[in-house]
Parts: sequence; structure tokens; C-alpha cells
Amino acid sequence: MVNYWLFKSEPSVYSIDDMKRDNAIYWEGIRNYQARNFMRACTVGDRVLFYHSNAKPPGAVGECKIVKEAWPDPEQFNPESKYFDPKASFEKPRWTVVDIEFVSKFDRLVSLQEMKENAKLAEMKLVQKGCRLSVMPVSKEEFEEVLLMGKE
Repeated sequence: MVNYWLFKSEPSVYSIDDMKRDNAIYWEGIRNYQARNFMRACTVGDRVLFYHSNAKPPGAVGECKIVKEAWPDPEQFNPESKYFDPKASFEKPRWTVVDIEFVSKFDRLVSLQEMKENAKLAEMKLVQKGCRLSVMPVSKEEFEEVLLMGKE
């Protein structure tokens, strides 16, 4: 069964163009337990909306797919990394990553405002007040609607 997700990244940190250039990466730096738990639920073949957060305007900009399921985030063990966690150990890692691969860049950005105005996306977690997670599930219908909007 395929699941659908939305992964947020600030374009000044890592953009859809960076993703397209690199083709495949591990999605590092998640330090929220709920977002981490969503990543742990990702399976190979799941589809991902790539979303630019903290941008003007914020919005969905492309599609990726999961190519490797959750494994320990190596940055948690690196004292030189901004994602270092002194409470993490190799025996009991706290944080995970998944590997994602670029699929496509949308023809246009689908802004958060457009998503909020689309009745078909009214139940989408992203458009709910207070939902600021960097990794979150989306329904198949929401995923397909955003894809369609990005191709207009």
C-alpha cells in the first residue's frame, strides 16, 4: 500500500532545485518526535509532496518518493553537526532519516493560500491552524489534487 506525505524544507536551506540536482538524499535533521514517528511509518514507494516553508509564498513545489525506509540519522552522532544529540547513542538512536528521490518539479508553485482556498483540501493537515510539522501525512486525494494544481 502506498502512503502519501508532505515534507517541508526552507528553500534557502534545501530547495526543490537542490533536490533535482542531487536526485536522491537522506532527509536529515528532523527533531520533532511526531514528525520522526511519521518518517518511521514511511515505506519504499510512498509518494512525497516537496514543500517550501518559510518562503514568500510558501507552497508545494514538486514530488519525490521514498526509496529507503527509516534508519538512524547519522548527524545525531556527529558533534560537529547542528543536528548532534548528546543523548543519542548507536545502541539507542533517537532520530531517523529516510532516503528520498526526486520525481518532478511542478510547473508552478502551489501556494499555501491556494490550498487553503481549495474546498477539496479543507481537511488537509497542512491547512489546519497550528499544524507546523515538517513531515506529515496527506491523503491520496489531497496528494492528487495538489499535483493537479501544480500542473496548471
